[in-house]
Parts: sequence; C-alpha cells; structure tokens
Amino acid sequence: MKARQMEMNLMKNAVPKLLSEEEQTWDAIQQVEAMEDQRLKMWWYSEVPGSGAPERLIIAAMQDMENRGLNVTAAENFIDEGLKAWETGDMESLHRITARIFRELFQAPRNHDDPYWQYEEFTSWKQYENSVEFPAEEAVNVNKQDFVDKVHAGWLAQIIAGAIGTAMEGYTTDQLLKAFGEVKNYLRQPNTFNDDITYELAFLKAFSEKGYKLTAADIADEWVALIPFGWSAEDIALRNLKLGVYPPESGIRSNPFYEWIGAQMRGAICGMVAPGNPQQAARLAWMDGSISHHNNGIIGEVFNAMMVSMAFVEKDVREILFRSIDLIPKTSEYYQVVTFALQQCQHHHQWLEAWRPCEEKYARYNWIHAYPNAAAEIIALWYGNGNFNETMEIIALAGQDVDCNAAQIASVLGIINGLDGIDSKWKDPIGDDLDTYVRGMKKMTISGLAEWTVQSIRRAKEESTQ
Repeated sequence: MKARQMEMNLMKNAVPKLLSEEEQTWDAIQQVEAMEDQRLKMWWYSEVPGSGAPERLIIAAMQDMENRGLNVTAAENFIDEGLKAWETGDMESLHRITARIFRELFQAPRNHDDPYWQYEEFTSWKQYENSVEFPAEEAVNVNKQDFVDKVHAGWLAQIIAGAIGTAMEGYTTDQLLKAFGEVKNYLRQPNTFNDDITYELAFLKAFSEKGYKLTAADIADEWVALIPFGWSAEDIALRNLKLGVYPPESGIRSNPFYEWIGAQMRGAICGMVAPGNPQQAARLAWMDGSISHHNNGIIGEVFNAMMVSMAFVEKDVREILFRSIDLIPKTSEYYQVVTFALQQCQHHHQWLEAWRPCEEKYARYNWIHAYPNAAAEIIALWYGNGNFNETMEIIALAGQDVDCNAAQIASVLGIINGLDGIDSKWKDPIGDDLDTYVRGMKKMTISGLAEWTVQSIRRAKEESTQ
C-alpha cells in the first residue's frame, strides 16, 4: 500500500474523542524543553564522566575550526556573551547565541596563511590507496588456537587500558605528575564502561553479517540501531544519520570535530579483522572513519588499524611504528605529526624528553584532537618497547585523551605478547565481564567477544574465497 493511502485510511477511520485535561499530552513538551536546555548547557560546560576533566565543547569547536585553517573571529566574538548567558541561566539567549556561533563557524573564511592549506586533503579511500605502496598480505592462520589467544589478549588489553585511562583523560602531563607521580596500577577500582568500544562493537556487528563486503553504510546502520548517544563528532554524525545523511557526508556536514580522535580511537577492530593485511585494515578503517570524520581524522583510524594488523605478524613494536608511518601519505599533515613524534624518539633517551617537544608543538590543538594523541601513542610505544607495564605508565602520564590512546596501543601489545604478557594486577580486577551501553550488548564477556570476533573473521575469510 502507498504511504498516502495509509495516511488517508488512518484519518478516515479516526473517531473523534475529547480528552480531559489530565489526558492531554502537553507535559511532554516541558520534558523535551528541559532535555534540550540541559544538552545545550553541556556544550558550554561539562565534565568528563570518567575523570572529571572540564570541557567547553562550543569553544573547542572554534579551536578546531581554526586548526583547520579557518578564520573564526566572528564566532569568537560571541564567547563572552554566551558564557554570561550560561552563568545566569538565560536559556533564551544561550540558544540564540549558540545558533549564531554555528552559523559563523560554518561560513568562516579561509585563513590562507595557515599552514593547514600546505597539505593535501584526502577525501576518499581511492585517493589514499593511490598515495602509498602497500605491502603484500602476510598469511595468518586464523583457524589455529594461537589466533584465538591473540585476539582475546588484544581485546583484554584494550579494555584494561581503557579502564586505566578513563580515570586520567583530559589533563596535562604536569598536572598528572603532580597528582599521581607515577602510574604502576589502577588509580581506582576499574570498570569497563567506555564510549570508545561502543563503535567497535557496532563495526563488529556489521562485519559479522557482511564480512569484507561491508560498506560504510552497513556500519552506519548499526550505529543508528545500537548506539543511544554520542559526543562531539560522533554525536553530530549520529544526528546526521538519523536524518538520512549517510557517509561520507555524515562525517562532514555541520561537524567542527571531524579531525578529532573519535575515529582514531576505534581503529583496533579494523586491524583485528584484517590480520597481517594492513591494506585491508586501512580500507576498513577508512570506511568506518568516514561515518563521523574526514581527512586527517580518518587517517588517524587508518594508522591504528594498520599497527594492530601488523601486530599479528611482527613482534618488534618499533618496526611496526616504522612500517605503519611509512604507509601514511607523505603529503598529509598527519604524516608530519607522526614523523615529528618519531624523530623525537630517535633523538632523546628518555620518554619525557621526547614528549615535551610534541606537547609544545601541538599545544594549539584540543586534547581530543587526533594530533597530540597520535604523538603520545608513538612516544609510549617507542619507549615502552613492547613492555605492557612501561607502555601504560608512559601513555597515562602523557595525558590528553588517555583512554583512547592507551586502548589502541594496548591492543597491539596484547596481540604480540598474549595473555601472559599482561600482569595479573591488571587482569584480575577486570575479570571476564564487559559492561557497555550498546543496545543488545549491555552484558557481555571478554572471552565471548573474542570468540565472536574470531568466528566472524573465519566466516568472512571463507566467504571471500568462494
């Protein structure tokens, strides 16, 4: 039946009724108003759930747009007025001011003197693929128990590292050193709630059904079905998707955060399902990243995916770094970031000495931006040199978006070293339980997640040879 016919029938068969005052539904509007007001207030000030670090997302949006080579002065002119409205609870003004800020941001002119415009903008996987020379796939026997163990260790390491970092994200190295001195154990009783893994589970659901034939739209469908809310780039992408705006447009439209860490934080699963095949891992990561990010934001996910893919066939962490960085287009700004960090590692004996120049060079970027966090990953992997404990201490004290960084590089170490490479002080408090806020997956086991991942890979590989 046609839609118009269905609506005509609905109206024709509707019997008039008079509602009492109690039966009328106007109260719902007040609830919606309260929710929208609270949501807007959080754009002007909120605290990170895991660490209590302060955030002002609306001001960070201006920061990020300026980092993308735009002149955001017109939007910045509203900051003082907006902060005053937030402080006094003037919601009418706050809504009006926020809308004007976004209008100014999305029509901000280029700052042609900004170095951002010196680099190539990558808009498609084909453009990326043609810019590098990928190595041939190295065979990995996914049917062996050893492979199951590696995937299990990769997931467990990621979840442990996320729990370590959640308590510390959003602070500088100096403040963390002052507060904690060193990080030899969990700073508090750990839990597994983390927004990072949410998107990896959505990817895995799509991959388990479509295998290597999956598309960005397939992954996006699972976002809409499984993920109740997002933050920054992911929040905007989800809203776009629900309005029928699919990737790559969903990652670009009205999104000031598309070069933040949100894609970079979920590359590990793409590497897991493409063991020994960095080109396949990169392709999957590009698709996944395009849902919510663009250009350097997607390249960040590709970088992490390739490192995890290589961990199945290469045990030397520093060699993985060299090989992964070599597969990033040299005309991208992202390449300049990771090579700068690698050069600091090669020229300094101690991790903090290498980190300080990176911290200074990328101080203009928000702590959730991909760049300072990519640099932190490289420093920690280099100086940790395959040791889980040392790597976690370094990545924790580097600050920035600690849980995202720790989780991704821990996946690499878990795959290389296995379960025995992770001390019981990290494993025992976590156990095997995994709690998430993903619809249909709120109570899981880590071992079950590993088994699901392995079975999905095996099935996908069988289908790809038919």
